Amino acid sequence: MCRNIKPLFNFDPPATEEEIVSASLQFVRKLSGFTRPSKANEAVFEEAVLEVSAAARRLIDSLVTDAEPKSRAAYEEKRRAQNARRFAPRS
Repeated sequence: MCRNIKPLFNFDPPATEEEIVSASLQFVRKLSGFTRPSKANEAVFEEAVLEVSAAARRLIDSLVTDAEPKSRAAYEEKRRAQNARRFAPRS
């Protein structure tokens, strides 16, 4: 779906509210097709972001796993390496 939406469950440290809202904003943008809504749609857009954020928080808080939490730093390093390969100049 959106490359900007990243996994938020089972990380050490846990996902912050800011990360959840950011992912929710990306999701609502994708669904609506708007990067920024018009003034007429601004209120419903913001309400949708809040509702998706609340649902995402409930989901993340409810999920269970026996796996050890993943290192956020290691995950980000892996993403950087993937992006470097993906966008590397080809010769």
